Amino acid sequence: MADTTASSPAANCLEKLKSYVRTPKGFILSAEILISFIIIICYAASLYGGYSAVAICEMIFAMVFFGIFMMEMDKQIQVVNWVWSDLFRAGIGAALYIITSLVCVIGGAGDGARIAGGVFGLIAGFLFLYDTYTIFLQIKSTRQHTAASTDDRV
Repeated sequence: MADTTASSPAANCLEKLKSYVRTPKGFILSAEILISFIIIICYAASLYGGYSAVAICEMIFAMVFFGIFMMEMDKQIQVVNWVWSDLFRAGIGAALYIITSLVCVIGGAGDGARIAGGVFGLIAGFLFLYDTYTIFLQIKSTRQHTAASTDDRV
């Protein structure tokens, strides 16, 4: 018979998922994934589906970073500076969402799905902006500020 007391790898992964979503960073990343999915649905129902490219790319990037941080692979793969990469991802995502959403809201007369996608895009832009701010605070708090010696003696 199979040993039922040992945890399976899938259960371990599910426990990591549950515990990571409860962290502030995990909650922000999962909210980014969810709102990007909602924006994709809105733009898919719109007459102009080309605006969904930003939402698709940002959702995939958020999913990749969610997986990396959830499985703690950022501590194993140290070739990439994950905090700075995440800062650039969130900053660029915020800028792209705000720009495309303003274009959709301003020029979307008569297309309700496009306007809805633009409104959700503005919300996503500010969510990504908040993520950028929290990452910046994290970088600022981990930096070591050492004062230069003003002593002329050697």
